[in-house]
Amino acid sequence: MSNDTSKKDKFMGKAKKVAGDLTNDQKTKEEGKRQETEGKVKDAANDVKDKASDAFSDRK
Repeated sequence: MSNDTSKKDKFMGKAKKVAGDLTNDQKTKEEGKRQETEGKVKDAANDVKDKASDAFSDRK
C-alpha cells in the first residue's frame, strides 16, 4: 500500500460523492463514501506500519 494510492482513493471518493449529489445518484454517492473511507483506512494502516517500524528500529 502506498501513500499515493490512499490519496487517490480519497480524492476519487470525494469526486464520486459530489457527482452522486449533483446527479441525485445514491449508488455513486455511496461508492464515493466507500472509496474515500478506504483511502483513510490505508492512511491509518501506513501510519501504524511506520510507527511500528520506528519503534522496532529504536530497540536495535
